[in-house]
Amino acid sequence: MVQGGALPDACATVDVPHPRPDGTDRYTIGEVAAVTGLSADTLRWYERIGLMPHVDRSHTGQRRFSNRDLDWLSLVGKLRLTGMPVADMVRYAELVRQGEHTYPERLRLLRTTRENVLRRVAELRDTLAVLDYKIDIYAHAAPASERQ
Repeated sequence: MVQGGALPDACATVDVPHPRPDGTDRYTIGEVAAVTGLSADTLRWYERIGLMPHVDRSHTGQRRFSNRDLDWLSLVGKLRLTGMPVADMVRYAELVRQGEHTYPERLRLLRTTRENVLRRVAELRDTLAVLDYKIDIYAHAAPASERQ
């Protein structure tokens, strides 16, 4: 396990800068909910099922998330968008926490997910082609009242 429970291969969010610099990056669950769009209940659930690493706590027991936690949540959000099952996301998180020797299994999980995404993209392209065909028909068809 990595020190502090942080996951080493979390994707940094390039397009959205962190609200606070490292060192002052202690966010409450409400702040993380506002930044990520996830509910506090979802964040607690992620932690409970092992999708989130251990989140530090204040002296009063309040969760204190870090920028690394935000990075991890960004990756989880991307994995959710791929349609990866929650069980696979939890397994991936477990593998990350176990260390580098799990790279082959992580690679297998991500490649399987990539194949599924590519299948979905192909299905969406086919669907888009049907929509474009229908739109073209209606865009060039004159209403019955104009055909007479």
